[in-house]
Amino acid sequence: MNAPLFLRRLLPLLALLLVGRPSPAPRDLAPPQPRVSFLVQGASLEHARSAVTAAGGVVTHELGIIRGVAADLTAGELAALQGDRRLRVSVNEGVELATSGGGSGNNLDTFYPALVGADRLHAAGVDGRGVTVAVLDTGLYLTNGLITDSRGRLRIVAVYDARDPRRWNNDVVVDGNGHGTHVASVIGSSLDVNGRFNGVAPGARLAFVKAFDDQGRGTYADVIRGIDFVVQYRNLFGIRVLNCSFSATPRSHYWDDPLNQAVMAAWASGIVVVTSAGNTGPNPMGIGVPGNVPYVLTVGAMTDNYTPANGADDQLAVFSGTGPTWEGFVKPDVVAPGGHALGLMPKNSFLARAHPESFDNPKYFTMSGTSQAAAVVSGAAALLLQQRPSLRPDDVKCLLTHSARPAVDDAGELAYSIFQQGAGIVNVDRASRMTLPAGACANRGLNIASDLNGTQHYGGAADKDAAGNFFIRGLDGYIWSDGYIWSDGYIWSDGYIWSDGYIWSDGYIWADNYFWSDGYIWSDGYIWSDALTEPASINVWVAQQ
Repeated sequence: MNAPLFLRRLLPLLALLLVGRPSPAPRDLAPPQPRVSFLVQGASLEHARSAVTAAGGVVTHELGIIRGVAADLTAGELAALQGDRRLRVSVNEGVELATSGGGSGNNLDTFYPALVGADRLHAAGVDGRGVTVAVLDTGLYLTNGLITDSRGRLRIVAVYDARDPRRWNNDVVVDGNGHGTHVASVIGSSLDVNGRFNGVAPGARLAFVKAFDDQGRGTYADVIRGIDFVVQYRNLFGIRVLNCSFSATPRSHYWDDPLNQAVMAAWASGIVVVTSAGNTGPNPMGIGVPGNVPYVLTVGAMTDNYTPANGADDQLAVFSGTGPTWEGFVKPDVVAPGGHALGLMPKNSFLARAHPESFDNPKYFTMSGTSQAAAVVSGAAALLLQQRPSLRPDDVKCLLTHSARPAVDDAGELAYSIFQQGAGIVNVDRASRMTLPAGACANRGLNIASDLNGTQHYGGAADKDAAGNFFIRGLDGYIWSDGYIWSDGYIWSDGYIWSDGYIWSDGYIWADNYFWSDGYIWSDGYIWSDALTEPASINVWVAQQ
């Protein structure tokens, strides 16, 4: 079968990325020892590769972004490498997609672009054009709405299979799972219903990096190699946003985790990294990797309760991952629509076959998760970057967090803890009209270069009192989970202390057996501030079935 035109154009470049797999060293006649996959990091990629080869291990992935490799090692080879203090060896952990099931509906008009104010920017000609969003996921289903953008132009600028970079053919883009296609549809589907685009950034270009198999499973090595590709070719393909709708269980401090190191390197290179908070809610301290990285935009999920025109019954999605992180950072940073999100999906994919009831017609699939919420914010970031191309990742985070509005009750108090909703629901239209402050307003007190080179690490402003309540240090003892009033008059530029970073100390570590008490459960009916009361948003809503 002939490759699509855009792939044939990319073949000369992609051929440069072919990576050979070293052959295992000859063995004695003794029974072969079992091998396990590990990540080996050194002073450089070459240092790590040479050390593995010298020990007799098999290099499977070259991961320059973290100065290391993935390697299959026997127990003896592992012991030899662990004896070298210049090396860091860790297990190649598994990674899973951050998606739960959904219910079906019959209306093919999506709700999330209007809920976050993207529809207003579309009307003004801001649709993400000129910005490439990299989708690190399960691949791509070639279908209308994704192949071409809102102007009918081919939009797929790159495809890469991080699991086996030697394969550059149609298999690269096949999405056997369906998750990647659905996430990409939320980000930027160019299909429209009555003049309203289904995606948040329908004019954006797309780069697809496949790191997960048909069951949605992936490894650290594959994901890191995918991030490495995005960083290496960001300028060639115009990649400004990286969507990471997946999650893994934290097993170390954020700075020690190799996947987090790759994400931090991507942020430092100028790429806005958007991650899902994970679907571990409502228990606290459940933010997964890489959402626990303090620098990136970590996104939780809210739902409109199938009544998009009525903001009074909007709720935090019960599955949405809750902070703080183990280092005391408030996460998620923001929330976005993640309940019953409608998007494109191949009907013969793994998820479609597992949940046939979630199909609305042969192309549309309804799915819930912080994966979809992250995709909404990735699209919003693309809109801001089209409007203001000079924005840095910290600037985009600043605009989206400071223009967000929290859920409040009738008394004007927080309906949900800051550790559940962060700054609140994003509104990209409001963000687009904000003026950046003179000083830093996101990631203040943090130095990503020092974090990456290991000279300094950071903790956040969250802490826990003697009664087990989380609170924000520096705010006169207010316990945010008890409903600190967060009015529009709050001085963000001077008082946004909970987003700042502080030099790390062991005092940020909490006990493993902490549990969230029943007192943190809220009833239905909280309003997400003015995000749904502005006329333009209400006028475009169509109820989902």
